[in-house]
Amino acid sequence: MVNVAYAMGQLGAGSPGSAGGLASFIPLVLMFVIFYFLLIRPQQKKTKEHRDMVAGVKKGDRIITSGGIHGQVTAVDDTTVTVEISDKVRVKLNRANVAGMVQAQTQQAKKTVELEKSK
Repeated sequence: MVNVAYAMGQLGAGSPGSAGGLASFIPLVLMFVIFYFLLIRPQQKKTKEHRDMVAGVKKGDRIITSGGIHGQVTAVDDTTVTVEISDKVRVKLNRANVAGMVQAQTQQAKKTVELEKSK
């Protein structure tokens, strides 16, 4: 009889342990949710914006390369962009190396200055 009671006690002790396992899993889920909204989602949004900007590059646009070179687009291909960085000096770049558009950055700078003046 004592052995049966001991075995029943062991079974009863196993049930609360499974609830404790679920409770220790909840913080991991919360951490993943926090990381998603603070790190993963903004990075995906930034990547999508860059991809759209690179897809929209056309002849005549002024761009900045990832190496910091400013120039004007003279030709656009499926995978490359030809940029004139000085008179009669043209460089062919991979489209992914386009870091930004000059006009877009100047407009953002103007907006920032206007916001600071309004304060």
